[in-house]
Amino acid sequence: MKNIILFGPPGSGKGTQAEKLAERFNLLHISTGDMFRYEIKHDTPLGKKAKSYMDKGELVPDEVTIEMLRERVKKATGVDGIIFDGFPRNKAQAEALDELMHDLESPISGLILLDVSEDEIVKRILKRGESSGRADDRDESIIRNRIEVFRKQTAPVFSYYDKKGLAVKVNGLGGIDEIAGRLASAVEKL
Repeated sequence: MKNIILFGPPGSGKGTQAEKLAERFNLLHISTGDMFRYEIKHDTPLGKKAKSYMDKGELVPDEVTIEMLRERVKKATGVDGIIFDGFPRNKAQAEALDELMHDLESPISGLILLDVSEDEIVKRILKRGESSGRADDRDESIIRNRIEVFRKQTAPVFSYYDKKGLAVKVNGLGGIDEIAGRLASAVEKL
């Protein structure tokens, strides 16, 4: 099993590329945002718990997110691995994910960082904002703040996996298929 974390700042192309990799390598694509929406929509006990935090404008605690991941990963059948998109977001979550995958006897194979410059990310998100309907995708100062939050809070996850020899950077510039090809080569080496 190949269990991969696709990593990068907002606007780096994680969602688009995760779908391509999932299809190419028969991986289950787990997006924590999609997972939250599914659990809430289906009014599951974990969805109710997550919604109680979200309704108050609070972040869903790591233990709730990990429990959702545990349930989702346990149901993963007929795939050759998992690609995690949007998780982990901090070192504590990385440690919890490692523990979960160890318990399930299917450890993380590697983390792949989509390496994209800040100016390119701003350009991409502003373009996405033309059609996304999200106000935060149309305000450059908010976009730059999101990138800074990523840099301070989430980027240390790369170092966590790099120290284990499990992290690689892939150039995230170019056409979608060109980037997908570079990512596929990185996955094959994990």
